[in-house]
Amino acid sequence: MNPSNDEHAIAPVPFEFEHSPLPSDPSANPFRLVVDPVMRNRLRRSLFEMIEQHDQELARYVAEGSLSLDSYKEYIELFANSLKQTMGSRDGVAYLMHACGFDVKEEDVNLHPETRWKVQR
Repeated sequence: MNPSNDEHAIAPVPFEFEHSPLPSDPSANPFRLVVDPVMRNRLRRSLFEMIEQHDQELARYVAEGSLSLDSYKEYIELFANSLKQTMGSRDGVAYLMHACGFDVKEEDVNLHPETRWKVQR
C-alpha cells in the first residue's frame, strides 16, 4: 500500500520574532558575542528610531504634496538613499553614538574606520 502524499507533506513551522533581551553572558551564545548585548540593543533601538524618523519625513513630504512617488520601488530607493546620506555623515554617526550613551563631538567621528581583521585570507 502506498502512503498518500499528505503523509509526506512538510508542515509549515510557525515563526515569530522574539523580543526578549539577548543573553547577557557572551559565552551562552554559540557564536561567542564579544560586544555587550546591552550596547547592541541600544544601537539597534537608535537605528530603528532613525529609520522611523526618515519614514515619517518622507510620509510628511508626500502628504504635503511636495514629493511624488510612482511606486514602492521608488519609495524604497529614496528611503535607502536618505539613510545612506545620514549614515555617511558625521551628524548621523554622532546621533547613533549619542543614542548609545557616548559623548562624542561630531568633528571627532571617524567616517572611515580601519577594519582590523585578525585572519588573513
